Amino acid sequence: MLSQKLQDAINEQINAELWSAYLYLAMSMDAESKGHNGVANWFFIQFKEEQDHARIFMNYLNSRDVKVVLKPIAEVPASWPGVIDMFRQTLEHERKVTAMINNLAAIAKADNDFASVNRLVWFIDEQIEEEETARNLIQATEAVEDNKYGMYMLDKELATRTYNTPSPLASAE
Repeated sequence: MLSQKLQDAINEQINAELWSAYLYLAMSMDAESKGHNGVANWFFIQFKEEQDHARIFMNYLNSRDVKVVLKPIAEVPASWPGVIDMFRQTLEHERKVTAMINNLAAIAKADNDFASVNRLVWFIDEQIEEEETARNLIQATEAVEDNKYGMYMLDKELATRTYNTPSPLASAE
């Protein structure tokens, strides 16, 4: 059984994942409105991934006979000065999410809840990847920031990103 503290923290994490999805959807719409369709595609896939992260947590709570409590999602920004600002905010945000996931793991560990620790390992690994990707996108954008052709090529590259169902959901299908 999950402790009340862990139940509450995971429900908060679900809200945070849905907020993240909403943030990335806003970034996608802003990028698209500015003609950066590849960047918009990249953020739209992030939107889908964050929804799936929330779903993984919801499935986990349901599998442990814990009620999922959905709360209102706080407002997100609607526009950014440029693509680099979007990627910088992405890295900053993903670092906050990493801290939240680490907190969940610490609670589960303190509770000797090894099933929850095991589920959280996937998220810990995912956060390493999320932060690395954001750093790489910042570096790539900085490298071409003042070069219209370079930005065009980066945008085209980001347009090729495709969506992959996260493994905890893929195995459930």
